Amino acid sequence: MTTHINGSWELGAKMTALVVDDDSINQTIHHRLLEQLGIENQVARNGKEAIDIHCSGKKFDLILMDRDMPIMNGIEATRKLRAMGIRSMIAGVSTRCVKQEIQEFMEAGLDDYQEKPLTSAKIISILRKIHHSGSISY
Repeated sequence: MTTHINGSWELGAKMTALVVDDDSINQTIHHRLLEQLGIENQVARNGKEAIDIHCSGKKFDLILMDRDMPIMNGIEATRKLRAMGIRSMIAGVSTRCVKQEIQEFMEAGLDDYQEKPLTSAKIISILRKIHHSGSISY
């Protein structure tokens, strides 16, 4: 059940996302890219906020998780979310591209990794993985 709008791919189901990033410019960019694709989204400034949001009962189809943040980094937050049983697709996003750091982030429980800056094409690539994995809550 997919539709194409503005040359982009979008799922017919209503999707939700959580943007976890301490940088306000990246928050804004990721928020707007998701909005343009018709995806409702919320922003958390660090991993602890992401954990707290999930503890309050909110659920998301996609979590865009920055790696380097104060209070709780993306690796620790990803591990905690997985330990809590969160099955959302978690895509790590970072400006770091050192193989060992990416591997450590992936081993924390990521489903995907994308280098910043995110673009519509990169987000659509993540959405296709969600769709193919069947992890969207219809």
